[in-house]
Amino acid sequence: MTAMTKTVPATMAAVLLTGHGGPEKLVYRTDVKVPAPDPGEVLVEVSACGMNNTDVWVRQGAYGTEEDAAAVSTWRRQGNTLVFPRIQGTDTVGTIVAVGDGVSPDRIGERVMVDFSIYNRDDDSLADIDYMGHGRDGGYAEYQTVPAENAHVVDTDMSDVELATFCCAYLTGEQMLERAGLKAGERVLVTGASGGVGSGIVQLARARGAIPYAVVGKGKEQAVLDIGAEAVITRGVADLPRAVAEVTGGQPIDVVADLVGGAIFNDLLRILRPEGRYTTAGAIAGPVVQLDLRTMYLKQLQLHGSSQGTRADFRRIVGYIEAKKIRPLVGGVYRLSDFHRAQADFVAKDFVGKLVVVPDAIAERKA
Repeated sequence: MTAMTKTVPATMAAVLLTGHGGPEKLVYRTDVKVPAPDPGEVLVEVSACGMNNTDVWVRQGAYGTEEDAAAVSTWRRQGNTLVFPRIQGTDTVGTIVAVGDGVSPDRIGERVMVDFSIYNRDDDSLADIDYMGHGRDGGYAEYQTVPAENAHVVDTDMSDVELATFCCAYLTGEQMLERAGLKAGERVLVTGASGGVGSGIVQLARARGAIPYAVVGKGKEQAVLDIGAEAVITRGVADLPRAVAEVTGGQPIDVVADLVGGAIFNDLLRILRPEGRYTTAGAIAGPVVQLDLRTMYLKQLQLHGSSQGTRADFRRIVGYIEAKKIRPLVGGVYRLSDFHRAQADFVAKDFVGKLVVVPDAIAERKA
């Protein structure tokens, strides 16, 4: 039995991913059935949802397989859970408007940030991780159901749009730094540092007392310095190791947090000090790289692959927000009905931080 304190409509607006392919596979509709919360779940009226690279790659089927890097495939290597049509969107912020059996009706009215992870386990292993927007519907809609324990109240005066910039990017970044064991006083080089995850890592490194250096696209240098980078290197320099050595004054790089991959991969390993740690959660410049194993074993390097994060990582993100150790970086706001333009601008990467989508009714309410 569902408890609610406001009238919830029978249908809603949502963006449906109807298959792998181009932007035409994303269809905006206003006649999608509003989901009802199952036992242990809550219904959230979505007020904002942040955009991520994963949305695009899943739409494109760009994840390949272990047998064929060019194969059309979705995100999970542990068994596909994506079915069409699917509502994507991980970074949901909104208000609980109904609860399922077993959830206190006192939760109705809470403003929440949704932990988008589907953990599938009770421990901190991420071996069978999945996420909302892939294994179940996400937040590119007016309403979304989520397990009650994934809906977190955050004690902050940030707006809904600002709060929607954190979840996926910062959870991913926090787990990358956790895997690499970044400590206070260490130096970390962050590639793709003007994007959602990269700009998050710059701030998260500072929250740990570490010293972040950033590789960014031309014209984005000052914005990344403003959020805490010690120094920046403009992407595309002829000799990346030399450029990094110049800005660090020859001091060692302990950790590389890489979101780019592609042609600079071996340079990143060269930049690391002996016994340094490399961690990655993305490959926007190319997922298939050349690795000189001699560099890896002669320098005693550690290489870490990472995706999403643990419940403890999410709790730390909430703590950082509440302590004002990290701040939002909104690169743009779009109406849900303008989703195609939002994703086109996202792919163009002519922004710093995160793009956020807002349901039309919410946008009109706040206009």
